[in-house]
Parts: sequence; C-alpha cells; structure tokens
Amino acid sequence: MSKLDTLVADTLQTLTRIANEFSPAVFASSLAAEDMVLTDLILRHQLPIGIFSLETGRLHKETLAMLGKVKERYGYEIALYKPQQHAVDQYVTQNGLNAFYDSVEMRRECCRIRKVEPLGRALAGNKAWITGQRRAQAATRSSLAVHEDDPAHLMDKFNPLADWEEADVWDYLRANDVPVNALHAQGYPSIGCEPCTRAIEPGEDVRAGRWWWENPASKECGLHVVDGKLIRIKSVAA
Repeated sequence: MSKLDTLVADTLQTLTRIANEFSPAVFASSLAAEDMVLTDLILRHQLPIGIFSLETGRLHKETLAMLGKVKERYGYEIALYKPQQHAVDQYVTQNGLNAFYDSVEMRRECCRIRKVEPLGRALAGNKAWITGQRRAQAATRSSLAVHEDDPAHLMDKFNPLADWEEADVWDYLRANDVPVNALHAQGYPSIGCEPCTRAIEPGEDVRAGRWWWENPASKECGLHVVDGKLIRIKSVAA
C-alpha cells in the first residue's frame, strides 16, 4: 500500500468514526485544497457530516466560485454562515474598512466579527467539528493532533489531515480529479480573505501569504484560539 493509500484509509476511518460516534458533526471548509480533500471523501462516501463555510464578505471571487463547483460536481450545497451586519458596520465606522492592517488587535477583532462569531453559530447543536488543518502548514500547528478537545465550544474537534504533507494533498486531488480553487495555480497555497492573503514566494512557508505583515507566531484568525492561545490544551488519544 502506498503512502497516499495509507493516509486516505486512515482519514476515511477517522471520518467514519466521527460520523458513527460523534453525530451530529460538521466540517468547516475554507474551500481551499486541504478542505476539498475532506469534502471529496465525505461526499463521495456519503458520510452524514454537514459541510459549511464562513462567508466573511471579503472572500476572493475564485473562492466563492468553489461553491458552484462543489454543487455541480457532487450535487451538494455548502451551508454559508455570514457575520452580523451590524457588527461589521460598527467596526468599519469606528476603525475603517481596512483597520486590520493597523495592529494585531484590530486584525483579530475583524476576524472575530467575520469568522469567530459566525463559527459559533455554525457549530451550535453539534457534538464535534472537523477542520482541514495540517501540522506542516505552519509553526503554529506543529503540535496538531488528529483528535482534540475544544474548550471554546465544549465539543470534540478533529483534524483528519494532520499527518498529510502538501504533496499528499495534491496527489489526492489530482488522482481523484477534485475541483480546486483557481488561486492555487496563482501562488496561493493558503487562502483566506482577499485583503489578508497574498501569493507566496518560492521557499516560503505555505501560510506565509496569510497576514504577511505580522509575526508568524501571531498568524491565527481566532478560530483555533482561546484567550490568545491555540486550542491545543488537551489532545485526545485515538
């Protein structure tokens, strides 16, 4: 069995376990490469796991186009969760549309409004949630476990692709002809909101294009953070 075959088998086993033991569970998709691997596995194997995405209001058009590609390919409509408009308006009025460039605090507040709060609504009523995070993506994720305890949302959290390398992701996508975000071909291995994401240079970390003006140690949006610390408080043994 090849390395990829082993990774796929282990990941499918994890997803099947989630569906059987942690239902209802949902998958938070950014519509980028890693998340398309999980989307393909969930939908191709008809696992009872819901898929949603956070529509921040500042996504690239190429990212939004993925919603149609998923529906065309799999006949599945990804659920969208958007920020509260009054909170967005208040932030922009008080600080300016692009105040997130001014400080880490301003950027995290923007992420809180546009991503963290909608995530809370998306996770409500579920027993577990799934992400496409991988250890190889960044220094902030080097200790990532497949199964974690999420104290922020009082539920289990799974990162089924924790062991996958960048090459593994793309080998799977190509082998299964999975639709991908057009930005990947333009030098964007990691994709977030349009004003906060740039293409990377050869040799840079795959997440170097995310909030590139900040210190690498601060590069998390808050979806995986509690009180300024990554939610890695307790990894759960398999």
